[in-house]
Amino acid sequence: MHEQDDLNPWMAIERIRDVSPVIHNITNYVVMNTTANALLALGASPVMAHAEEEVVDMVQIASALVINLGTLSKTWVAAMFTAAAQAAKQGIPIVLDPVGAGASQYRTDTARELVSATPPTIIRGNASEIMALCGEQIRTKGVDSTEKSRDAVTAAQTLHASLGSVVCVSGETDYIVGGQKTFRVRNGHPLMTRVTGLGCTATALCGAFAAVTPDPAKAAAQAMTVMGIAGEIAAEMAVGPGTLQVHFLDALYRLTKAEITQRLRLEC
Repeated sequence: MHEQDDLNPWMAIERIRDVSPVIHNITNYVVMNTTANALLALGASPVMAHAEEEVVDMVQIASALVINLGTLSKTWVAAMFTAAAQAAKQGIPIVLDPVGAGASQYRTDTARELVSATPPTIIRGNASEIMALCGEQIRTKGVDSTEKSRDAVTAAQTLHASLGSVVCVSGETDYIVGGQKTFRVRNGHPLMTRVTGLGCTATALCGAFAAVTPDPAKAAAQAMTVMGIAGEIAAEMAVGPGTLQVHFLDALYRLTKAEITQRLRLEC
């Protein structure tokens, strides 16, 4: 098989649409609706549950666990540790989004403690978050990155070497570090940065692709490619960030093999 064909996410999309994997999300208030709708549009089945009393039960029916640090609280953090331990016990993929790592000591410490206790299958974040998680003294602009994605590749390689996790750095170009390869995804549109929660949505889609793709680095690359292509299609029809959200969900739902093949900008 030609390498470009092997990287094409279309077969994974067909599997997601066929089996509708349950993706358990412990995520933040800001993005719950967007994330759930994106997973549904792609073909997955989202569960949004964060009570520690039920996360073990929810993980037991899930094909992947997504943990997002966007709106932290003591009780949610406890649930994250419990859910991650159960997911590791079951052997299902764990995807972590260290939202805002570097913005506060509590947030940074929580992210580092989570990856130390149960190393995730995939870590996806912006450049500042990945660099802060790696231990570099980075101050974020709220939850936004102050760094370019390419500047965090070394930090991503360090995290991968120490944890074994695939590390995805999102930005104008997305970098996915895992195994012996680094993927570059050049799909996407600048208007996507004007819509809150699309980074968190990318993390959730990483969970969906990891549920059907055994290679987590390839799964993350597939997710970021699909995010970028859907964003490009949506931007061509949108008049601003509000309509971009609507068209983005429609693009995810209506994605075809021809559109993906024509727009694919994924390199290994």
